[in-house]
Amino acid sequence: MNKKMIILAGGKGTRMNVAQLPKVLVKLNGRPMIDHVVSEVEKLRIKPVVVTGHGREKVEDFLGHRADYVYQAEQRGTGHAVKMVKDHLKDYEGAVLVMYGDQPLIKKETLERVFESYMSPVTMMTVKVDDYDGWRACFLNFGKIVRDERGKIKGIREVRDCEDDELRINELNPGYYCFDNRWLRENIDKLGSDNAQGEYYLTDLIELAVSQGYEVHSIEVEAGECLGVNDEEQLKIVEMLSTNDK
Repeated sequence: MNKKMIILAGGKGTRMNVAQLPKVLVKLNGRPMIDHVVSEVEKLRIKPVVVTGHGREKVEDFLGHRADYVYQAEQRGTGHAVKMVKDHLKDYEGAVLVMYGDQPLIKKETLERVFESYMSPVTMMTVKVDDYDGWRACFLNFGKIVRDERGKIKGIREVRDCEDDELRINELNPGYYCFDNRWLRENIDKLGSDNAQGEYYLTDLIELAVSQGYEVHSIEVEAGECLGVNDEEQLKIVEMLSTNDK
C-alpha cells in the first residue's frame, strides 16, 4: 500500500507568548514539537508534506529537506489546509494520513497501526476518556464520536452543538484521518464554511462519507498521544506525560 502523510503546521503561537514563533517550533524537552512528529514519521520511511502558514520560512529552514512544503496563505480551517495539498498530490494514488505538528507525543507504532488498519475511503483515530479530571481536562472540547444503533460512526459532534445525551459520550475525535487520496481529491472541494468561524473542517468529510454509503472505520489510540499544545499550561502537561512515558 502506498503511504503519504500531511502534517498541518500553520498555526501561530500567540497563546504561548511566542507570537514571533510558529507554534510547531515551540520546544518540548529541548526540541521543537514538529521535530518530535517528523522524527516518528521518518521511522516509517515516509517524507511528509508539511502545510505551513505563520512563520513558514522558519519552519522550512528548520526541517529543510526532511519534508515537502505547501503554503496556506490564509488559515481557514483544517479542511482548507488539506485542500492546499490537492495539486501537490494530484498524481498520487494510495492512503494519506492527516496529522498535526503540535501533537508531539504521537508514536511511530500508532501511525503504523493506522495504516495497517486502514480501510478505504477513510479510517480515523478515536480516543476514550473515563473522566476529565486532571490533565484529561484538555479533552473537554474535543468533538464527540456519534455512532448509530449498530455501533457504526455516523458523524462527529462538536461540544457546542451537542444535545445533553451526546455530552456524555466519552469517545472523542483527536483529528487524525487516513483517506484514500482519490476519494479525498474528489470530495475536498465539497466542504463548506457555513459555520460561526467561517472555516472549512475535515470533520465534515466524515458525515459526507457516511452520506455516500461508506463505512467510516476507526482505531482507538492512547489518550496521551493525542494531546495538542495550544497554550503554556498544555505544554507543561505534555512535558509531564512525555517524562512519565520514559
